[in-house]
Amino acid sequence: MPTLKTVKGVKDRLKITGTGKLLGFRAGRRHLLTGRRAKTKRQLRRPKTLSPVDARRLRALLPY
Repeated sequence: MPTLKTVKGVKDRLKITGTGKLLGFRAGRRHLLTGRRAKTKRQLRRPKTLSPVDARRLRALLPY
């Protein structure tokens, strides 16, 4: 039986918390930041907990 392989792109982009939830980086931090409020940019720095639907889909790509 072949062993499952971790998808390395997913491994680099996500972090698993101690309780097993997935944290991901937020979108909208690359460019066009001059028009955004400072509060918005500050909030975009923090990682976001993925929704249960997305987390279940991506968990299959992180078997170990």
